[in-house]
Amino acid sequence: MSALYVNRYSFHDVQLDGRRMLFHIPSSGLFELDELGTSLIDFLKENEQVTAEDMRRRFDGRVAPADLAQTLENFRELAILGDQPATSDAGMQVQIREFPLSTLVLNVNTGCNLSCTYCYKEDLAAPNKGVRMDFETARKSIELLLAEGAAHERINVIFFGGEPLTNLPLIKQVVEYTERRCAEEGKQVDFSMTTNATMLTEEIVDYLDAHRFGISISMDGPQAVHDRRRITVSGQGTYAVVAAKSRMLLERYRSKPVGVRVTLTAGYTDVVAIHEHLKNDLGFFEVGFAPATSGPVTVFNLSKEELREVFDGMMSLGRAYRDAALEGRNNGFSNMHQLMSDLYEGRKKALPCGAGVGLLAVDHKGDLNLCHRFTGSDMPRFGNVEQGIAKEALGTFLEGATNRADKGCSTCRIRNLCAGGCYHESYAHFGDPLSPTYHYCDLMREWVDFGIEIYSEILQKNPLFFKQHLSTRSVQL
Repeated sequence: MSALYVNRYSFHDVQLDGRRMLFHIPSSGLFELDELGTSLIDFLKENEQVTAEDMRRRFDGRVAPADLAQTLENFRELAILGDQPATSDAGMQVQIREFPLSTLVLNVNTGCNLSCTYCYKEDLAAPNKGVRMDFETARKSIELLLAEGAAHERINVIFFGGEPLTNLPLIKQVVEYTERRCAEEGKQVDFSMTTNATMLTEEIVDYLDAHRFGISISMDGPQAVHDRRRITVSGQGTYAVVAAKSRMLLERYRSKPVGVRVTLTAGYTDVVAIHEHLKNDLGFFEVGFAPATSGPVTVFNLSKEELREVFDGMMSLGRAYRDAALEGRNNGFSNMHQLMSDLYEGRKKALPCGAGVGLLAVDHKGDLNLCHRFTGSDMPRFGNVEQGIAKEALGTFLEGATNRADKGCSTCRIRNLCAGGCYHESYAHFGDPLSPTYHYCDLMREWVDFGIEIYSEILQKNPLFFKQHLSTRSVQL
């Protein structure tokens, strides 16, 4: 055997209760190591380069030569060993000029009937006013989606705001138009909506149910938590009405499970109690948490210490997720469920999300934004529904996003699961959407390591859980 170089950028060694697992970074695959594999990994971690003489001295008389040769060949196939020195991952080196859209987010009204203290949206000085999208803009948006998403059998239309139900007449027009056009084009369509729930009525719920909307409710937890942040224009808490409307929704809705999205702000870090209330007291199918760390009003941003508390709580929920999974149940903790999906499907992300490739957001002017969180910001637009996608500008942006050279991502063990993190989080925190979310890095690495531990235990003890509960879900915001 000629000298082989060890590629430390291609694997991460994980020790779990006496078991040794190899997380293969390029593929996001997970392999359990046998005794020989464990010994060889320990040996490779001590060396930059190995030779036949190194192998002989370390394993002579302890391992059958054929077994050692086979394990070495397996490691070569996984790019753990190679003929050249390892180099850091510089990312994709390709030109991006095609954007097969599958999802459009329609910002149907910039305004909202509430005045939540931490909201990042525009027009907050007069939240009931806002600027509404008109039907012609929405119609052109749908035609753009059908044209750019021609290769897809199914498209997604997401209604967003502000509060989207403040422009319900437009939503109904868009649904009727899109269903007709999709029938003509031989496509399926999924509709989704994120709403604060205050405007829901039985009639509206039945309409959304009839058109199989995916619904996500914005709610921050028990009354003491929710009423401090999610308030009316006059400053009154909204928990009572949101809870009542949510119970009505959950009682009547049949077409799809209903989830809830929680924004975690300064002073509120007990995610276990929040999850318990929203999942078990109110009955939502799943609960997802979004920590606020880069909002424009810094008083609401979680401190470093609070973020630590949040992640500790999320790991407690992750262990509860594992316990339920071992019994064949999904406990509705969507952050952990998403990580399990990423590991189970072996996802390899060149980009942090589908923004700009599979998804764009249309504002009331018809301009195309990278995603819904950028509408109303100073971030450049990438075309409009009249002229179409500004493909050269968008392609240049995405090519920059895939470039990992000179970034911490180039050697990070979770680079293919994180891919640098949320564009808007980076934009708000660093003023640059292409900066990695460095303030999250250590916690995210810890979170993924924890997820690997949970995933491995479920895979070992109840692998059927993944086949029963992990499936592609409609895009939700």
